[in-house]
Amino acid sequence: MTPPLASTNGQAATGLRHDWDRAEAEALYALPFADLMFQAQSLHRTNFDPNHVETASLLSIKTGGCPEDCGYCSQSSHYDTGLKATKLMDQATVVATAQRAKEAGASRFCMAAAWRNPKDRDLDQVCDMVSAVKGLGMETCVTLGMLTPAQAARLHDAGLDFYNHNVDTSPEFYDKIITTRTLEDRIDTLAHVRDAGIKVCCGGIVGMGERVEDRLGMMVLLANLPSHPESVPVNLWNEVKGVPVNDTAERPDPIALVRLIAVARILMPKSVVRLSAGRQYMTDELQALCFLAGANSIFIGDVLLTTKNPQRDRDASLLERLGINSQLDHTTHSHLRADAAE
Repeated sequence: MTPPLASTNGQAATGLRHDWDRAEAEALYALPFADLMFQAQSLHRTNFDPNHVETASLLSIKTGGCPEDCGYCSQSSHYDTGLKATKLMDQATVVATAQRAKEAGASRFCMAAAWRNPKDRDLDQVCDMVSAVKGLGMETCVTLGMLTPAQAARLHDAGLDFYNHNVDTSPEFYDKIITTRTLEDRIDTLAHVRDAGIKVCCGGIVGMGERVEDRLGMMVLLANLPSHPESVPVNLWNEVKGVPVNDTAERPDPIALVRLIAVARILMPKSVVRLSAGRQYMTDELQALCFLAGANSIFIGDVLLTTKNPQRDRDASLLERLGINSQLDHTTHSHLRADAAE
């Protein structure tokens, strides 16, 4: 029997559920592939343009030297990854990079700093960056670690649209990859962000040695938050020199990844689901299946923080062949017209 898409229990006025249990997610995941894809694509079409993909750009504004011991991260000070720590970028460099990202087809600009939590003097500079990037006509997002309620309020007042704070994995697997903070610490910051009126970008990583049950547990955790994240990034584990996850990592089978994207779409039908880090390992065919399953956002640009990303031309070609429109498509055509005129 096909599992229901929703029930009246725990159903908010929006029609979204916040009472999913692991067994329901596992039943969806185990459906025949065609049935799962049909459910996911049907919900996707109800809530989104199925032929549109959002494009975002990500910049590391402060790299390395993080005191957290996340077992997957090249920026942790606990591991010898060969990455040199840097100071916080100056505002002019950040804004110039954002302008180039906009011209390349990004509609959202995300700024990441490798901190456990920002100091107030650093937050002053980040708030100025947010306001300046917002002035370019782009959506803004930052990820700075844990926040206090007052810090979240300051970011809101600066014009921040989204705050990224991933839960990373399931509650059961969490302490296998991180010991310097708890999952509850993450949930607390998400609550502060929500209370401040900022939209939430929250997802995790797959392929670190977790079980399928852990991947589904992460999605159930996100779907059962008081409000679903507006953006749900799904990251594939990237190979990083010198980190503990190297000993357990195994990227998921491609069909297993598509199934996970489809379950995310069903559990959180109004959330944007982003294919984030690790797309350089994905074939065009796998990405196409993920879009069909309900993914509708990607990061563009050759680098994501400290890892590689598909080149812009490859993304533009893929979206064009699939008949998917995006801001990247518009800027590509604009560049072509400019080249023809010269």
